Amino acid sequence: MIMAVVAALAVQGLWYGPLFGRARLAEVGPGGLGLRTAPWRTLAITAGLLLVSATMMGHMFARVGTATLGVKPWLYFMMSGGLAISFVIPGLWIGYTQQRTSTRLAMIDAGCVLLCYLAMGTIFWLLGGH
Repeated sequence: MIMAVVAALAVQGLWYGPLFGRARLAEVGPGGLGLRTAPWRTLAITAGLLLVSATMMGHMFARVGTATLGVKPWLYFMMSGGLAISFVIPGLWIGYTQQRTSTRLAMIDAGCVLLCYLAMGTIFWLLGGH
């Protein structure tokens, strides 16, 4: 699970850094949403929440079983991406809609969530579901 969290954090580092960092800052402004305050606190909270997600993802893969996942490895991606698309991103967007956050920012964050969840699914696949 820790390796899945590290993979997701690496995706976030690239996503919110060189890939979409400037676009995100253009939406929230310098210092907006507390982006420039306490980066270690942000990292710790993010890692903790990703650990919760990775734990649940690992539990789901364990319930399906390595016998099934071994012959249908695409299930790792269907399940991890499905979690992001069906639960996490809609929850994120509901909050963003209520806060009147821009669609551009919501798309940037939704893309990151999807790739992070797929990265965690990839790690579980590479490690055989454990």
